[in-house]
Amino acid sequence: MEIKVQKREQWRNKREYILAVAGNLVGLGNVWRFPYLCYKNGGGVFLLPYCFFAVLCGAPLFLLETVVGQFTQEGAITCWTKLCPLAQGVGYSIIVIQLFSRIYSIILAWSLFYLIYSFRAQLPWASCDNDWNTDRCVELSSLNWTAGHNGNLTANWTSETLTSSSASEFWERRVLSMSGGIEEVGMVRWELVLCLLACWAACYFCIWKGVHSTGKVVYFTAVFPYVMLAILLVRGLTLPGAWQGVVFYLYPDPSRLADLQVWMEAASQVLFSYGVASGSLSTLGSYNKSNNNCYKDSLWLCLLNSATSFVAGFAVFSALGFMAHQQGVSIDMVTDSGPGLAFIAFPQAVAMMPLPQLWAVCFFIMLILLGLDTLFAGLETITSSVCDMFPMQMRRPWRRELFLLLFCFLCFLIQISFCAQGGVYVFQLIDYYGANGACLLFVSIVECVAVGWAFGADRMYDVVEDMVGQRPCFLFKLCWRYITPTICLVCFICSFLDNKPLTSSQGYMYPDWAYRLGWAMAISSIVPVPIWAIGKFCLTKGNFRQRLSVLWHPDDPATKTSQQKPTEHLPSEAEMKSLTAYSPDMA
Repeated sequence: MEIKVQKREQWRNKREYILAVAGNLVGLGNVWRFPYLCYKNGGGVFLLPYCFFAVLCGAPLFLLETVVGQFTQEGAITCWTKLCPLAQGVGYSIIVIQLFSRIYSIILAWSLFYLIYSFRAQLPWASCDNDWNTDRCVELSSLNWTAGHNGNLTANWTSETLTSSSASEFWERRVLSMSGGIEEVGMVRWELVLCLLACWAACYFCIWKGVHSTGKVVYFTAVFPYVMLAILLVRGLTLPGAWQGVVFYLYPDPSRLADLQVWMEAASQVLFSYGVASGSLSTLGSYNKSNNNCYKDSLWLCLLNSATSFVAGFAVFSALGFMAHQQGVSIDMVTDSGPGLAFIAFPQAVAMMPLPQLWAVCFFIMLILLGLDTLFAGLETITSSVCDMFPMQMRRPWRRELFLLLFCFLCFLIQISFCAQGGVYVFQLIDYYGANGACLLFVSIVECVAVGWAFGADRMYDVVEDMVGQRPCFLFKLCWRYITPTICLVCFICSFLDNKPLTSSQGYMYPDWAYRLGWAMAISSIVPVPIWAIGKFCLTKGNFRQRLSVLWHPDDPATKTSQQKPTEHLPSEAEMKSLTAYSPDMA
C-alpha cells in the first residue's frame, strides 16, 4: 500500500504569520537587555547607534531572510541550494546556533518557579524569614539598608563582607542553590526539573502539528505579553519616583558615542532583537503564500520590534525608579541587566508595590510567554529544516510529531544538568560563547555575499517585484551588496579585538578548560560554512572555473523570475520527419 506524502504547510491567513514573527522577535532581550544598554551607554544618545544599525543592518537582513524563505518555500538549509549552492553551509551554521539557543528554555523554568511562588500570601523574596536565608540577609524595604554602602547593588549582594538582599538570597540560595563554581556540579534541583519538563511540554504542543497548531497558539502567546506590558507600564508610571527612573533611562550623555563598546553593543542588540542569522525569519516566511507582501510586512515588523524595546524601557525603569525612591538611593544602585534584572531587581520592586502578588504574576507570565514564542520558533526552524532535507521520510503521518518528541526529550535530558547547583555556570558559558554576536555577524556576512553577489541583488529585486508587485527601496540593494556586509565585517573583527574572558557576576573566573570549551562552541557555529564549501568544491566535477560556476550560481530553474519568460519549444527537423512518417494527414 502506497503511503501518502503530505504537502508542505502554509499559514491559513496573514494574521498568523504576523503574530508568529512578532512573537519570535519580541523576546526577553527587549525587556531585560535593551533598557539596561540604553541607560549604560548614554541614555537617549544610545538610540543613535541603535537606529544606525537597525536601518543599515537589521532591516536589510530581516527583509533578505524573509524574502529568501517566501521565495524558495524551503527551510533554513535547503533554501540555499536555490540561491547559492556553495553557501549551503550557512544553513548548518544556523542549525548549530539554534541548538545552542535551546539553553534558554531554562529561563522559562526559572520564571515558572517564580510564578508558582507568586501565589503565596507573602512573596518569599520579600522577607528574610525563610529557611534559605542567612544571617546577612536584609529586607530591602528598609530605607537605611544601603545608606552605608557605595557602588553597585549587585556587588553589595554578593560581597562576603556586606549584607545581602532577601531577593538575591531567594535567587541564589533557593532557586539556583549555587555551588562554588563549574567544577562543583552539586545536587539536581528536582523542583526546577519539573518546571523545565513543563516548559518543554508546552513548547512541543505549540508546534507539534506544524504551522496549523502554531497559528492558533500565537493568538495568545504573541498578544498577551503586550497586554501584560501595557498593564505594567501604566502601573509603573503611576508610582512615586517613576519620573526619576525615566529620566535616568533616557538622560543623554553624548560623550559615550566615542566609546567603541557602545557601538558594538548596539550592533549586537539589533542582531539579537531582530532575529536575523537564526533561520527563524526564513522558516516562518517559507510558510507564506508566494504573493504575500513580505516587503511591507518586514518594515512594519521591524518598527514594531524597536518600538516595543523602547516602550519596555519605560515600564522597567519606572519600577526601578520607584524602588530607588522607596529606599532613598540613586537608581544606579538598583539597576541590573539580564537575569539580575528579571529575577532580583524587578521582583524586589514588585514586592514593594501594593498588591505585589498581582504584579508578580503579570510580570512572570509576560516573561514566560515572551520566551515561549522565541523558543518554539527556533524549534520550528530545526524541525522544518530536517523535514525539507528528507521530505519523503519526514512528510508522512506522525513522522514529524515523533521526531519533534524525540528532539524535545533529548534536549530536556541534556538540560537537567542546568538544574544542578553548578548548572548556572554551564548556562552562562554556553550563553557567552555558544550563540554570541560574533557568530551572528559571520552568518550575516555570508548571507549578504550569497544573495547580494552570487544570486545577485538585481535578481533578488526582480524576485520581490514578481511576488509583491513593487520593488524595494534602492537602499536595500546597497545594503545587501556593500553596506551591511562591510559593517558586519568591521564589527566581527572588533568583537575579537575587544574580547574579554567570561566572569560571573560574583567575579568567579572559569578554569582554563572551560574557556577552551567555550571557544570550541563559538567556532563550531562558524566552521560549517568553509567545511561545506571546500567539501562541495572537491566533490564537484570539472576544472576550477567550471566548479565555481556551478556552485556560485543557483542550480534550480525555479529561481528564474516570471520576467524571464521561457521560449516556446519548436519541433526540430528530425521531429517533423518522424511526425509525417506516422501521420498520413501530414504526408
